[in-house]
Amino acid sequence: MIQPVHKLAILSLFTLLAACGATQQTSMIDSGGPSQTVAQADPTLDADCKAALASLYANTPHAQDLGKEAKGILVFPQVIRAGFIGGVAHGAGILYENGKATGSYATTSGTFGMQAGIQTYGYAMFFMTDKELNDVKTNPGFSVGVAPTIVIADQGTARNLNTTTLQSEIYAFIFNQKGLMAGLGLEGSKITKIRDFSPS
Repeated sequence: MIQPVHKLAILSLFTLLAACGATQQTSMIDSGGPSQTVAQADPTLDADCKAALASLYANTPHAQDLGKEAKGILVFPQVIRAGFIGGVAHGAGILYENGKATGSYATTSGTFGMQAGIQTYGYAMFFMTDKELNDVKTNPGFSVGVAPTIVIADQGTARNLNTTTLQSEIYAFIFNQKGLMAGLGLEGSKITKIRDFSPS
C-alpha cells in the first residue's frame, strides 16, 4: 500500500511535470518562439522576488554586500521539489539588472535515488561578471554548478562567507527551506529564459 506521503509526492510530481511543460508551451505560444516576446514583469512574481530578496538581505548581510556589486541578480522566490524514488523541481523567477527586472526565467531539475516527500525553497544567484551574466541570458540550458567559480550557500553556511576575500564569479544563496525531503543542492538545476522585459 502506498503511504499518504508517497501519494502526495506522486501527485505533486505529476503536477510539477505538467507545470514545466505548460511554462515552456506558454512562452512558445506568446512569443512565436523561445525568448522573443518583450513584455512586462508579472506583478505578483515581481513582488514575491523583491520580498524574498529583501528577506535574504535582512538575514544574510554578506548577500546584500554582493548585491551592491553584482552585474545581475536572479531570484527564484519559491521552488517546489517533489519526489518518490525520482524527483523533479520547478520554479519561476526574475532577473534584475541595476535594480530593474529584465527577464523571466524558469528553474528545473531532476534527481534520482530513494527519496520521497515534498520540499519548498527559494534561491538567488548573484552574477559578479558580465561574462557569467551574459551566459545565463543567452544559454538556453544554463546549468547551475557547472561553472568552476560558483559558491552555493544555505542559510547556515552563508554566515561564514567573507566577501572581502572570496573571488567567485557567481554566488547562490538558498533560503526558506521547508518540507520532508532530506538534503538539498542546486547542482544539476537548469535555468531557462522565458522572455525579456521591455525597459520601463
